[in-house]
Amino acid sequence: MREGGADRPASGPPLAGGAAPCPTLEALRSVILGAFPELAFSSFALLTEGWDCVAVDVDDRLIFRFPRHQAAERRLAKEAGLLAAIRPAVTMRVPEPILHPGPPLFARHAKIAGEHLLGAQYQALPAASRQRLAADMALFFAELHALDARVMERAGAGPVTPWLPPEAILRRVWPVLPPRLRSYAERTITAWQDLPPDPHGTTYGFFDGHGWNMAFDHTAGRLNGLYDFGGSGFGPLHREFVYPNWIARDLTARIVAEYEALTGRALDGARIALLSGVLRLSELADHAGDAARAPAMLRIVADWAGGRPP
Repeated sequence: MREGGADRPASGPPLAGGAAPCPTLEALRSVILGAFPELAFSSFALLTEGWDCVAVDVDDRLIFRFPRHQAAERRLAKEAGLLAAIRPAVTMRVPEPILHPGPPLFARHAKIAGEHLLGAQYQALPAASRQRLAADMALFFAELHALDARVMERAGAGPVTPWLPPEAILRRVWPVLPPRLRSYAERTITAWQDLPPDPHGTTYGFFDGHGWNMAFDHTAGRLNGLYDFGGSGFGPLHREFVYPNWIARDLTARIVAEYEALTGRALDGARIALLSGVLRLSELADHAGDAARAPAMLRIVADWAGGRPP
């Protein structure tokens, strides 16, 4: 899936179902041609994986994103403002959306060519490509974290969405957890409750740096860009490094080493690993009552608890 589907459920893997009903390609094509009649002879492809937005790929060079609901409209407008502040400050390529008020409201931007990067694909990369990816991500994080907080607040940034409270996580996951995972869940949530504040405080960050938000060139073994900044905001610095663990522990370790060298900040690998476990439990709690999603989320928790990839 190329860039444009985007806006995954914040932080987690793509799961079928749950998104709002999707308009037809013909309906969206009509809206696009109403604003851009010069595209009448172009090729249109519908991208429906986004939870907040439906996207249309035009000629493999333009992406049009249509919010599914009013909350998504607000996030799309917010994202455009944030990216206007982010883009000049980072080396990494990011989208440059232009909002069209409609109705319906939609955004247009040039496509960043590339595909998602999933765990098995990362494992197949040679060491040099892994290290280059880590260096690129570490530089992106370092540049993003150096942004002036006041500038980002004026651009529309606020606190990142909090995870569920500890008691709520345990209450919701308990009925679906097998006995062997209940003690793991209790230990993890207790350790999280006892965790002191982040030693580096809060920062403006991406907080969504997983492979479903990457435009990765698998032929060249290079990251072409990142997208989906709707969930970015102010949060504890260590939380930024939790999301690459959706791809691989190895990638996170490499990113951390590169980031420490760039910034002089010492990061706590144990804290990142703990937060990664909490995130998986929190996402299982979000979907524990959903028969379609709960089994997949339970497998993710079990794999992490057992030390299996990522």
